[in-house]
Amino acid sequence: MFANCPIRTSLGVLGKKWTLLILRDIAFLKVNRFNQILRTLPGLTPRLLTLRLKELQSSGLIYPELIQRKPRLVRWVLTDMGRDTAPILMSFIGFGSKWYSETVFKDGKPRSVEELFPTFSPVPKTVKS
Repeated sequence: MFANCPIRTSLGVLGKKWTLLILRDIAFLKVNRFNQILRTLPGLTPRLLTLRLKELQSSGLIYPELIQRKPRLVRWVLTDMGRDTAPILMSFIGFGSKWYSETVFKDGKPRSVEELFPTFSPVPKTVKS
């Protein structure tokens, strides 16, 4: 049926270290400038961030939006394809919030995605007849 496994193909782009956290910063935290991203991700080096941003741009997930020409300032913006990673990120949030609540939350109490993000709906809710 498949020419290639869709999970393996997706992981080729999204499975590299720091990639999902960079997308999280841009999508949810609205952290979209190079130095801002570096500050939110201790341990990430400038060299590796540059590489990951180029990879995400080449993959069509983000693009640089010019803020200012001199000195050159850009902000990273999600493309339509990049916005389609939001449900994936939300799945990770839901999994971690439920199964690793003692690490994720100060009170250790598990929470659902709906509790954390009541207005987010990755899949349209169906109405029962």
